[in-house]
Amino acid sequence: MKYLQKITFAITAIIALGSQAKAQDHRFDPPWNTPPESKVQFTVPGVDNVPDLFGDINDPQLVVFFAGNQFMCIDDLMSAFKKQYPQYQRVFAETLPPGILAKQIMGGSIVIGNMRITLKPDVYTAGKSRIDQMPEYFSKSVPYAYNRLAIMVQKGNPKKVKGLKDLGRNDVRVSMPNPEWEGIGKRIEEAYVKVGGEPLKNTIMDTKVKNGKTFLTQIHHRQTPMRIMYQQSDAAPVWYTEAYYQKMIGHPTDMVEIPDGENISATYVAGQLKTAPHAQAAQDFMDFLVSPTAKAIYKKYGFITK
Repeated sequence: MKYLQKITFAITAIIALGSQAKAQDHRFDPPWNTPPESKVQFTVPGVDNVPDLFGDINDPQLVVFFAGNQFMCIDDLMSAFKKQYPQYQRVFAETLPPGILAKQIMGGSIVIGNMRITLKPDVYTAGKSRIDQMPEYFSKSVPYAYNRLAIMVQKGNPKKVKGLKDLGRNDVRVSMPNPEWEGIGKRIEEAYVKVGGEPLKNTIMDTKVKNGKTFLTQIHHRQTPMRIMYQQSDAAPVWYTEAYYQKMIGHPTDMVEIPDGENISATYVAGQLKTAPHAQAAQDFMDFLVSPTAKAIYKKYGFITK
């Protein structure tokens, strides 16, 4: 009898604990853009959301690979392009890390989950250094927007982060792009050296990686905002526009600006592929990117244009 009572008590305790457990939180999960219209919408947070693939994957008239930190511009950008060039209505875009996109170009395909994509891009946009590494792939390239760093922190900045040096503190959990995947990682390392020398860089990128206080992301523009909002990280160096956008859409984040003397800049360059399947569409989109319309859209989301 006592044995049965113990079993019953154990089962009751397990049920009670289960009822207190919180459901997995997906309040802030992407996609943060507006999805295309369809009679069937089946976006499942945390499982099937595919936030970095946009538009028409079936028989597109234009394919653009964007460096991922431009995802916030895509809705306005593509809407304006289709309005200015109504002959192109089926457009497909990717906003993955530029290093991954470069490998996709070189390898001819990418697999995400169970889906294999073999579409060839007409236009590839990335930081200037990445484009400069691949000159043999482009028939034309042109700069069109500029950026700088900021620090994304939790709402209210509870850790009182004031600048890049504070990311070396042991009590500050950092979300940092993996330099192996994203060019911004190497640029941020430059900023660490600029502000605190090699010791600051080594603390954040070696010591704190080993002790778990620095988390290296693979898709910084997605993982980092979520880590900040779900309180898994305290601070993250990001491009200014990413911190600006999260505040724009009302997410619980704040931004710490970095002085010009401690900051680094980025130049975004678009390259028209020599092998572009839609050569005229590629040329038209290259022209569009440097137009006043496109510049106004980039400025809306915090980018700098000239």
